[in-house]
Amino acid sequence: MSLFQQLRQVLTSLLLVLVLTVVTACGNVNTASAPASNPANNTGTTWSYAQLERGNSASGQQFGQWVVQTAKGLVQDAYVRDNNKLGVVISSQVRPNEVKDLAKSLTQGFHKNFPDQDLTVLIYAPDKKLILTTKYDSQSKQIEYQAA
Repeated sequence: MSLFQQLRQVLTSLLLVLVLTVVTACGNVNTASAPASNPANNTGTTWSYAQLERGNSASGQQFGQWVVQTAKGLVQDAYVRDNNKLGVVISSQVRPNEVKDLAKSLTQGFHKNFPDQDLTVLIYAPDKKLILTTKYDSQSKQIEYQAA
């Protein structure tokens, strides 16, 4: 690997970590709970499936949307389930050797917004095949990586 490629990889990783850290720290992601009514029930509710496409709670929806907007084209899609599982479809701009750094940054940002619980981040390739899973243990504060 040339010096230019190594420098590019390091700078890309640092930039992503910086962006995710700053925006997470400055962002206002509410920790609201899911609505009491069933979104599938059309009587008396204004929720629609389109509103739930990035998460199954209001805070999950907001965080999933924030991830896609903040990643500047590195993430095609994101979803949050039960406020402890984040699934991300990366774009083809993310090189294979950058996936672990991206997963770490996403896990750290996810933990800041959904603290005090074990978390799982699933990273999918652009073809939607699972390529990496991270598991954050809230007691040990460690991230475990599992290649698919």
